[in-house]
Amino acid sequence: MNRVYLAGSGGMLGQAIYEEYREHSELRCTDIDVNDEWLEYLDFRDFEAYRQDVRSFRPDCLFHLGALTDLEYCETNPDDAYATNALSVENAVRIANELDVPVVYIGTAGIFDGGKDSYDDWDTPNPLSVYGRAKWAGEAYVEHHARRHVICRAGWMMGGGPRKDKKFVQKLMSQLHEGSRDLKVVNDRMGTPTYTRDFARNLRLVLESGWWGRYNMVCHGATSRLEVARELVKQLGMQDSVTVEPVDSAFFAGVYFAPRPESERLINRKLSLRGLDQMRPWPEALAEYLQRDYAGYVSA
Repeated sequence: MNRVYLAGSGGMLGQAIYEEYREHSELRCTDIDVNDEWLEYLDFRDFEAYRQDVRSFRPDCLFHLGALTDLEYCETNPDDAYATNALSVENAVRIANELDVPVVYIGTAGIFDGGKDSYDDWDTPNPLSVYGRAKWAGEAYVEHHARRHVICRAGWMMGGGPRKDKKFVQKLMSQLHEGSRDLKVVNDRMGTPTYTRDFARNLRLVLESGWWGRYNMVCHGATSRLEVARELVKQLGMQDSVTVEPVDSAFFAGVYFAPRPESERLINRKLSLRGLDQMRPWPEALAEYLQRDYAGYVSA
């Protein structure tokens, strides 16, 4: 893949994929939020603008990366959620098919209802939220209409550091950075962390293998929000100064009101069966992330 188009690449995952590909491929990277010098503006919800920009670049592969991931925003703005997380994906598939190039789509563990302890690549989704329904609509469209595609489902994403990480690890780190030493963390939500840099490397391996299709792609080790928080504090060497207090989800119901599954744990069954699973255990990936992006960010 000498020429790669990265649409919606201004976020934490786009950063990792840009860094993975920049030395090997010619890239065009676009986003509605131009927050880096290597980005150009494009709103991929605008089909004609999206189509013209991709066609003029003539890529060997189209990565459709961007999405609205704030569940509460999606719940209260469903039209925007579906336009961004579902209809824009249809735009990408049509463009990729016209150019006869593969399309890469990023799925999510949030499409399941939490009725099972864990989910492999072939389990049937049953999303609970507007976010989950919109993402499942996008994934299903890619699977049924793209001539060549790779769908990779991520879990609890971490990566990008203080500037781009808007997820759980950054929320904890932000509290510690601001001086809080009492972290209240839910003890009734299960999942699998996914380090963006590991994800980008493994995604590249899958694409180079030529085995198209859908893959769960998460770090190894089923865990909980509470366990992730405790491991983070431990790796920072702050066990003696920081208290991690378990609470149930009802404690945050006023802020996080969108329905969420009790378990979002994914299993990389297909990656493993294909011999393509290079994802690391999540504590190992978390250690690298903290050392790489948060050195000096908090003090004991």
